[in-house]
Amino acid sequence: MVGAKVAITSSRPQTTRHAVRGLVNRADSQLIVVDTPGLHRPRTLLGERLNDLVRSTWAEVDVIGVCLPCDQRVGPGDRYLVGEIAALRRRPVVAVATKTDLVQPGRIAEHLSAVAELGERAGVAWDEVVPVSATTGDNVDLLSDLLAARLPSGPMLYPEGDLTDEPEETLVAELIREAALEGVRDELPHSIAVVIEEMVPRADRAPDRPLMDVRARVFVERESQKGIVIGHRGERLKQIGSQSRAQIERILGTPVYLDLHVKVAKDWQRDPRQLRRLGF
Repeated sequence: MVGAKVAITSSRPQTTRHAVRGLVNRADSQLIVVDTPGLHRPRTLLGERLNDLVRSTWAEVDVIGVCLPCDQRVGPGDRYLVGEIAALRRRPVVAVATKTDLVQPGRIAEHLSAVAELGERAGVAWDEVVPVSATTGDNVDLLSDLLAARLPSGPMLYPEGDLTDEPEETLVAELIREAALEGVRDELPHSIAVVIEEMVPRADRAPDRPLMDVRARVFVERESQKGIVIGHRGERLKQIGSQSRAQIERILGTPVYLDLHVKVAKDWQRDPRQLRRLGF
């Protein structure tokens, strides 16, 4: 909907850890689309804080969109989420059946029926149920139209050319974390956090040959995880750097020197002091 990458993705649940705002500038309106962490049953202090963030975001928005992928069956997590939304009042709720490009038409129809039943059982009256594909663009404009029609009148909240209000340091840290998530398993994805320690232009470079120095620290919770992230002879860390640097250069519009280090912050997801240090 935004037209550019402003939020990271992965196949792992709980990838999103803060509210990411994407700005959709239309001829008739400006949509502020807020991607939140997924509401879930928390097992750590971090999980509790992410749930608090979701609920506080619900209180601020005009419309709630629930993404329900067509290539997955409606499950307990979906029922838990929609049950929580049912407790909200006077808030339009749109069901978005995503990833229609991954399944056959018959499966889409079956999924839409399951989504309708999910709403009925939870006591949520869907304002709309919209099947979409972000890959092909199918119905993405329609979804934008339906959301815009439910917004109250008011002034634009952001300059027209902006695509997000994310600080560049946050975007860079998230791109590094996205690269670090690729190919890891078990509990490790939840244990990875990234902090940008420095991001400055190289002072001795000519104006026509700029270079951005980015120094980042990748945090994990145990020594064994540190070894996994670094890999044999540092190969895994080099791959993370190479993959994320290309994305960072695209966003910043300048060549980047990326310096990555891995550090253990024992059980940081459960430690209030370390959570504050890592920005949660």
